Amino acid sequence: MVDKVDERQRQRGRAAPRGSVVVGLLCTVVLAGVGYVAWELRGIAANRADGDAAQGVYQQDPERADKTAAAVLDGIVREVTEPPTDDKAFGAGSGADWRYAGWQPSDPLEARPAPAEPAVGALFSPGGDGDPDHHCSAVVVHSPRGDLIATAAHCVYGGGFRTNLAFAPGYRDGVAPYGIWVPTRIDVDPRWAQDQDPDHDVALVRLRRPGYPGQRLEDVTGALTMDFGTELPAPARLMGYPNYAEQPLECRNTAVPAGPTQVRLDCADVPNGTSGGPVTTGRSTLIGVIGGRDGGGDEETSYSVRFGDGVRALYERSTKP
Repeated sequence: MVDKVDERQRQRGRAAPRGSVVVGLLCTVVLAGVGYVAWELRGIAANRADGDAAQGVYQQDPERADKTAAAVLDGIVREVTEPPTDDKAFGAGSGADWRYAGWQPSDPLEARPAPAEPAVGALFSPGGDGDPDHHCSAVVVHSPRGDLIATAAHCVYGGGFRTNLAFAPGYRDGVAPYGIWVPTRIDVDPRWAQDQDPDHDVALVRLRRPGYPGQRLEDVTGALTMDFGTELPAPARLMGYPNYAEQPLECRNTAVPAGPTQVRLDCADVPNGTSGGPVTTGRSTLIGVIGGRDGGGDEETSYSVRFGDGVRALYERSTKP
């Protein structure tokens, strides 16, 4: 019998924790034989590192990160020398706060394709780990170093920290207009690393751009500000990249509490790959990332961990010198 949560993740296609990937690989035995599956499992293991799971920290090896960036740029994504000039930044200074001017819920309450925005991007993981080219989404958040993104913890940690991550802000149609960025450090709550507690499905990742020493991500893309005490209900918007789409989608509705630790946003057709995408209220205020309960939701509803003291502590830890 299929577990109800797993079935919903399969139908919806959420980017689920590693267990669902392993299940898929085991099914492949019937179709392709043990040798192929063993090769895939080796690929997964090769792209995981223990890090310091007790603290929830992984310091990325620079050489391995550079190889990941090269793999993404080798036939998957291309950079452009001049970023587009017609994009409206999704972060601070990007215009009116739509909490108070012009906000309307989506009609119908279904996700629809949206223009790419500089501070929101796709997470890539090349290297035979059983995922599509881009498996999750992420968003640039304001930090003292200007090098930080937020995403779902299950996008970066499952059976170990992913070592083959790359972020393409503003990604669209195979192009990375603001470059390819790779981790220097990944932070998750130890309670996620211990048992994948859905109330701690948030990760913060510090990044650099290979070949551009000293360049700060936030200076290139803008950034959102994390809010650790937003009152709900509140008008909100979610955004993310489906696995098999080359542009993001979005949906707007009222965010409501789902118990004391989760945020709920009812919007249909938010598929795999959107995990880690931003949940915002106002143009520059981040109140969550898609993930948490049920791996991020089902066919009609998206969830996020509610940003409170635990996420605040994670942010403070990730931004320490």
